[in-house]
Amino acid sequence: MHAEIYNHTFSPGPPRCTGSINARELRFSRAMIFAIEEINNSTELLPGIKLGYHIHDSCAAVPVAMYAAFQLSSGKDTVFFKDSNCSKSGMVAGVIGGSGSTPSIGISQIIGSFNIPQVSHFATCACLSDKRQFPNFFRTIPSDAFQAEALAKLVKHFGWTWIGTICSDSDYGNNGMASFLQAAQKEGICVEFSESFYRTNPNSKIQRIANVIRRATAKVIVAFASSGDMKVLLEELARKPSPSLQWIGSESWITDPNLLKFDFCEGALGFGIPKSVIPGLRDYLLNLSPSEVAASHLLTEFWEDAFKCRLQKNVSEGELVCDGSEDLKKLQSPYTETSQLRITNMVYKGVYAIAHAIHRVVCPEINFITKCDKHLMLESKQVLAALKKVNFTQNGYSVSFDANGDPVAIYELVNWQKGENRNIELVTVGYYDASQPINKGFHLYTNPTWVDGREQVPVSVCTDSCPPGTHKVLQKGRPICCYDCIPCPEGEISNTTDSSDCFPCPIEFWPNAERDSCHPKPVEFLSINETLAIILAFFSVGGACLAILTAAVFFYHRTTPIVRANNSELSFLLLFSLTLCFLCSLTFIGAPTEWSCMLRHSAFGITFVLCISCVLGKTIVVLMAFKATLPGSNVMKWFGPPQQRLTVVFFTFVQVLICTVWLVLRPPFPMRNFSTYKERIILECALGSAIGFWAVLGYIGLLAVFCFVLAVLARKLPDNFNEAKFITFSMLIFCAVWLTFIPAYVSSPGKFTVAVEIFAILASSFGLIMCIFAPKCFIILCQPEKNTKKYLMNKH
Repeated sequence: MHAEIYNHTFSPGPPRCTGSINARELRFSRAMIFAIEEINNSTELLPGIKLGYHIHDSCAAVPVAMYAAFQLSSGKDTVFFKDSNCSKSGMVAGVIGGSGSTPSIGISQIIGSFNIPQVSHFATCACLSDKRQFPNFFRTIPSDAFQAEALAKLVKHFGWTWIGTICSDSDYGNNGMASFLQAAQKEGICVEFSESFYRTNPNSKIQRIANVIRRATAKVIVAFASSGDMKVLLEELARKPSPSLQWIGSESWITDPNLLKFDFCEGALGFGIPKSVIPGLRDYLLNLSPSEVAASHLLTEFWEDAFKCRLQKNVSEGELVCDGSEDLKKLQSPYTETSQLRITNMVYKGVYAIAHAIHRVVCPEINFITKCDKHLMLESKQVLAALKKVNFTQNGYSVSFDANGDPVAIYELVNWQKGENRNIELVTVGYYDASQPINKGFHLYTNPTWVDGREQVPVSVCTDSCPPGTHKVLQKGRPICCYDCIPCPEGEISNTTDSSDCFPCPIEFWPNAERDSCHPKPVEFLSINETLAIILAFFSVGGACLAILTAAVFFYHRTTPIVRANNSELSFLLLFSLTLCFLCSLTFIGAPTEWSCMLRHSAFGITFVLCISCVLGKTIVVLMAFKATLPGSNVMKWFGPPQQRLTVVFFTFVQVLICTVWLVLRPPFPMRNFSTYKERIILECALGSAIGFWAVLGYIGLLAVFCFVLAVLARKLPDNFNEAKFITFSMLIFCAVWLTFIPAYVSSPGKFTVAVEIFAILASSFGLIMCIFAPKCFIILCQPEKNTKKYLMNKH
């Protein structure tokens, strides 16, 4: 560790100002003098007591501001009194200023040690609300914490979720932008870029930031910068054509009349201090006498800069001399611009706030009479304590401070619009009141004018909004505002814009084609109105009519040998059962109900068993008849008509018993099937007990196989007309149909399950009637010569 010692042979002196005069800041200082003179002439506020002042130019530089603060704290400054009778001595009761956050921080840290109160008209950094660091600081302008939140709500209100941000590289800009970014994140706003700069930065950095703005995809730029910094940046942007951008500005620059010349910022929007009126101020500002101008270095510099001439004492060779014809009333300058007093009113209220605090100390109210003590040794800490309690109204504007030294935050929403003379003007289009409840503080009077004078709100989003029916999927490595719009999965919908997720429809509903709403699923069953159902019903009724017609033919020719030889009683019973078989398929058509579900399965099972029992009886009769022709055989007496009836009744009763048990224990019931198809509901008959269903089918199959075996055994028995071979064909068709039915039934979806079952019933029924009765009817009707006993006995 080492140290270096410097020997100074001269004093460096106070910091010096450079650059040109700021006419707006000059107006602020003149407004302070106006307010002090107004107070000194008042008979109600500080009667008989005069206030003096001393004005320091901080040059918007921290070293200059801190030097001035040391001068004030040391008490070496001479206080100016307009009244020559004053003693020209006194203590510093308070400080008005400065015009920026960073200088104000330096001033407060110095004078705070001496308990000198400071009231700023333009220092908005939220950091100055910290009473532990700045216990002596007050301000008449709201904290940036409120403005940052208001700006975030403004951006959100117009649907901008993709923005760029720039800020001054100072306490004002950095703290304000930090508060804004925090509020913007809560509002779901994404930032494409965020840059900070200062007006004294190298030109290369200003150019780089200007190029970042030109290349940005965001169409909205939020600038939390001082007016001096923005002037430098806008001058750089004006050098080259820039894309049309929507500027959103903080109070510091959005209301600065010096910047209204940048017409490419037309449509700029931001919050400003409410404009106000200070009676008499304009006349005071314009009534500058030549002697008054000549006596002040600042006024001289302003005069010469405004009128582009030189006063007599400063004239150099070749320069224009001021001839006295200069008229401030005709001058277009921020100094004379009093139509929209904003920050000027903050200076005015700050002076009155300190005056009211002094009044509370030196002019107490005793017995309802105010008495001022001119000889009271006033201490700055007394003024500091009194300043916390001031609450008054001046020119209709209330003044008070909260526990942090901040006023109530009320802003006007101002818009840069071109007037009739094509010059940019500030137009108030709304307001923001932080004292109002959430979501009620922001209000628009009228629609703003946007960039390039357009009336339509510009769009600034990273990704266009996802329409209903889609959901957002974030793009990897990018902010949350950048996403892809993915269609909702099958069975799910999203009914809002920019939905983060899709949700499934209720089980009885299904999305529409756009997948933005749920609609009731269509209920599907084999309706009588469908073509397939009509065709099946036609064949069902046609089969029943065919069976009845066959029975009529048999009944009409009941005495003929071919009818009598084939057991006419069982034939009529078989035709009756076939009629029922055809008709029972009709119970499968239509919407299932509790009764139709029980009826269709039980009717099907019983009628088919009755049918197969009759065929089985006829097969046994054929076998018994052959046995009866053998010598010494009397087998027919054991299988005569009574036994045949009992056989049919017995086999049918077994099926009736199976169906009864099934219907009593776990009967079929109507069911809404949601699993076969996702997009529609199948209304079907649930089996109830699968064992009962397969028992019914199994019993039918067992009888059919048994009948088939017997028929095969009897197919080659002698006789010209052996019925067994026709029964064999019919049972072959029957078994084939029902063997193919099982896999088709299991695999068929929805209403086609019912159609397959109807088809199996009709096919097997037509197989029986065609194989057993068609040959007989053909002989009866077409070949009557063969309908003789001789032919049947194969005798010539």
